[in-house]
Amino acid sequence: MPKASGLFLFLLLMTINLFDDACWASLRPLTFTRPVADLRIGILTIAEKWAKYLNADFGFNTQDYLSIKYAPKLNAKLFINGAVCPDHELLAAVSGLQIGEVLSSGSDVIAYACNESLTYEQAKQQLRPIDYKQNFLKIIYPENIFTHNPAEIRKDFELLTKGRISAKISSTNQLLGDDIFFEEGAKAECSVLNSGYGPIYVGKNAEIWEGSLIRGSFALCENSSVKMGAKIYSGTTIGPNSRAGGEINNSVIWGNSAKGHDGYLGNSVLGEWCNIGADTNNSNLKNNYAEVKLYDYENKAMRNTNLQFCGLVMADHAKSGINTMFNTGSIVGVSANIFGGGLPPNHIPDFSWGGADGFEHYKLNKMFETTAKVFARKNRLLEDTEKQILTKVFELTAPHRNF
Repeated sequence: MPKASGLFLFLLLMTINLFDDACWASLRPLTFTRPVADLRIGILTIAEKWAKYLNADFGFNTQDYLSIKYAPKLNAKLFINGAVCPDHELLAAVSGLQIGEVLSSGSDVIAYACNESLTYEQAKQQLRPIDYKQNFLKIIYPENIFTHNPAEIRKDFELLTKGRISAKISSTNQLLGDDIFFEEGAKAECSVLNSGYGPIYVGKNAEIWEGSLIRGSFALCENSSVKMGAKIYSGTTIGPNSRAGGEINNSVIWGNSAKGHDGYLGNSVLGEWCNIGADTNNSNLKNNYAEVKLYDYENKAMRNTNLQFCGLVMADHAKSGINTMFNTGSIVGVSANIFGGGLPPNHIPDFSWGGADGFEHYKLNKMFETTAKVFARKNRLLEDTEKQILTKVFELTAPHRNF
């Protein structure tokens, strides 16, 4: 197989594909509707991080049913594990790969360079191994997202703002620390922004309303808003086209979602197109201070996270009514709709409708009716590709709906 120098390969590569490995399964329900590399951690998604570092366009090697929306780039020669977050040391190793080489660490395939797409198992067997000996971050379980979010905000902040000057910030705000960056069109008035504990990034046309108290590290992405009087603590990311209010701590909202009212969200991850009703709260600490368990889709059983603080994991299109109370370590599946009094169970299956008093199937046609209305609010159409993906998820998750 012909070889090229790593530098030559790096300069030639304008496209990359990010592949799913076994972590796609362990990251469910968040990954039922997307490749692993489309998960947001820090300010950017994992795919966006790699594209920014490498100055490259990207595609995905993912599950067949997701490929209608997340397609691969056919001319890519560099393939990167979508669960691995880049850093400068890892970037040097990946960009140094020659055609026919695979970068691995133990059983993990980090990246490989090849003239054709291979599975990660094939890459391990067929390509010349390069052993990576440094530490690196791989997202394996949903709770890894909020656990590592503070550090990833710092890395993404440096990546996005290096050599740039922030847009002007209104003098009505109280600014503490020097690591505050506003993109063009971003606004804030009469709020306290404290970057003494980590950077604060406010994306293009995002807005922080009056009276908000924000402690970094914090990211508010493009076209999103923080409502009046919000209290937001370190390690929180609000993705694009979203709304945030109340009290939020060390949580990640992927995007196109709303937690706009009072109520607590802590040590949690919310997917896309979610809506949290007013005064919804989640517990992130057990009364006995024991380690928190989360539902595992592979084993259909609870898995110990080894974390004392672990809140809510909510997949795409899920919603809660007003005054919903979520137990410590709750998993809410795709398109689940929760309402009513009392504490619902720790695992709420995908396409469930109900609450503490019991659940029934959330019929697919009814779910599509609601989703079309949600999309219309953001001037989007519910296209056939979305319906096909959600129909497949509905089928895949049927064994978890035991009611």
